[in-house]
Amino acid sequence: MRESQRYIIFLIITLLCGFSAYGQDENENQPYWVFFHDKEVADQASFNPAEHEFPHLSQRALDRRSLRGTITGPTYQDLPVPAIYIDEILGADVKVRTVSRWLNAVSVQASSDYIEQLDGNTIVKKTKRIHKVSKRVIKRNTRDDEVYLTDADYGESYDQNEQINAVAAHELGFTGTDIWLLMLDTGYYTDHNVFQQERIVAEYDFVQGDSTTSNQDGDPVNQHNHGTACASAAGGFVDGELRGTAYECKFLLAKTEMLNEEIEAEEDLFVAALEWGEALGADVVSSSLGYLDWYTYEDDLDGQTAITTRGIDYASSLGMVCVTAAGNEGNTGWYHIIAPADADSVISVGAVDAFNVTPSFSSHGPTADGRIKPEVLARGVATFLAGTDSTTEYISGSGTSFAAPLVAGACALLLEAHPNWTPMMVREALMMTADGNTSPDNTRGFGLIDVMAALDYDFGVVAGDVSGDDELNISDAVLLLEWVLSDAEISEVQFDVADINDDLHVDILDIVVLVEWILTL
Repeated sequence: MRESQRYIIFLIITLLCGFSAYGQDENENQPYWVFFHDKEVADQASFNPAEHEFPHLSQRALDRRSLRGTITGPTYQDLPVPAIYIDEILGADVKVRTVSRWLNAVSVQASSDYIEQLDGNTIVKKTKRIHKVSKRVIKRNTRDDEVYLTDADYGESYDQNEQINAVAAHELGFTGTDIWLLMLDTGYYTDHNVFQQERIVAEYDFVQGDSTTSNQDGDPVNQHNHGTACASAAGGFVDGELRGTAYECKFLLAKTEMLNEEIEAEEDLFVAALEWGEALGADVVSSSLGYLDWYTYEDDLDGQTAITTRGIDYASSLGMVCVTAAGNEGNTGWYHIIAPADADSVISVGAVDAFNVTPSFSSHGPTADGRIKPEVLARGVATFLAGTDSTTEYISGSGTSFAAPLVAGACALLLEAHPNWTPMMVREALMMTADGNTSPDNTRGFGLIDVMAALDYDFGVVAGDVSGDDELNISDAVLLLEWVLSDAEISEVQFDVADINDDLHVDILDIVVLVEWILTL
């Protein structure tokens, strides 16, 4: 198809969308955020945790915050949104969707006229329309009748585990035991054999407000397909058929996406599920959901703006390792990553095929503010997954959606081996041991992960930190330049730090790599 033809089709679609929006009654009830100024306690400075109770916070969550979080203990954000505030902004036809402690906000279903009235309320900080997105279709292939099993224990999931060196980690005994993995997705066919009921700690349907995440009355027939596939890649287990990367992890299953013909995704449910899983004590969260339709790349994909991005960053500060799909927009007009992959604390994951080649659909960086994305890569082409037509069906699927849970499972293995590692340490270990760590770019990020190398990653000697201040900054580049230009004698430890590209020489090439790293921070 010629470019002129593509342009004409684009114009037609745009006009049709415009007419559709024009025909919609804007005063019909629509979803909105209502943000409050305070929580009856003015702010963090005036907050005293001893004066409040936090029944929603589990001891496991508090222990994880203390062990891995930059924010520990109960915080101002853990205070509930005051019920009196919610009651004050509710009208006769206004329906509450979700309540967010972290954002100090409530999402409601209301008319635009009613929301305009709230903008003058003294307790309301601001209001914001909640948008809906038409999610991109992910390729799904049924399993071939003639299956060649490359390994008797893994079945067809062997290659995707072996490619990231997870099999060797499993052989050492790291399988995700006692690590709690929070899945955010469309729902889960929990009757499938890859799920063992004793490994499901909790599940909640944020769409229908109950504890059933499998299909139920009111759900489209394909509602739980995507979530089932993703969860199986991360932690599913059927001996001889499929092993997820962390096949003995515990699951927290959150159903956050309501599917219809357009497959709409809703960001307020995403944040509500993050808060739910964090409070229960999740160690890792895996999200294969993304948002872009109501954002612009230049203005919003900066790591500071999108609601889901802000939620991910706060979850990370509480000690939860956050993994998300980079997106499947590489061969579309958008091209770039999608929210919340722009978060600076998230591990955003692009796709590779069986030959470690990045497919055209995998989204590209950088973020709007210039940071390299994605962080890392895993198998996202013909990934072996659980299907939903029966309790024993398996399929292959393509998309960064299926690469992300493989990496989330890898994070579970790292935490099992190193319980004290913070989210940013897990992130660094995966990035700095991936196969492109010396020359990261905005297509492959830092490259295909290597679980075994990440397990052995040594934070004591940070490549490039020649000044020894535990940071990579311009002073390291200046000092390294002095060493190279003066041909100075340096110690063995200094040599290990300075030989960034591992070619057994300290020279100008190491400086080039170091400057590239500094510019991505």
